Amino acid sequence: MYMKDLWNQRYKEQDYVYGKEPNAFFKEQIEKLEKGEILFPGDGDGRNSIYAAKLGWKTYAIDYSEEAINKNKRNAENENVIVNHQILDMSKNEFGEDFYDCIVSIFVHLDEDEKKIYHSNIYKALKPGGVLILQAYDHDQLKYNSGGPKDISLLYSLEEIVTDFQDMDFIVLAKEVIRLKEGKLHDGEASVINFVGKK
Repeated sequence: MYMKDLWNQRYKEQDYVYGKEPNAFFKEQIEKLEKGEILFPGDGDGRNSIYAAKLGWKTYAIDYSEEAINKNKRNAENENVIVNHQILDMSKNEFGEDFYDCIVSIFVHLDEDEKKIYHSNIYKALKPGGVLILQAYDHDQLKYNSGGPKDISLLYSLEEIVTDFQDMDFIVLAKEVIRLKEGKLHDGEASVINFVGKK
């Protein structure tokens, strides 16, 4: 089964795949920022973008799974918020230039080549002064059973962040073991990298 088919099946079968509540690290960081244009690549069924829209951000969500975007749209309508949706493969397409005040990347895991392209596109799409909020599984996540890829090339390292975002000001950069409770698929102790950078 191709990865896209797997994600389509996952979002078709379940309610909120990773729970209805926004990611805790994103929620903590977003409340420190002035509202503006915000992008959520790999947003899935919308728990994070919907939260931002409720706060008053002009919100954009992209995903390459049609089922994810369809569910995201329905969930946004049910919550009476406006989220702009687009089906887009983030590893192959740019998503604008100097446009977003904030980009939020929560557990977006791509192979090494695709990840470099994705990170470059994030940097390009942020306005000068724009902020990236990123949380992803670290290499040490292989020791845990709380979700994420089992292929180390799809996981993150601190060195990767430092290299790929070297032109940003680092506000937060930390590797931590946290307790995840995000639906059935993200549940338990997890090794993550938390990053906030400013262009």
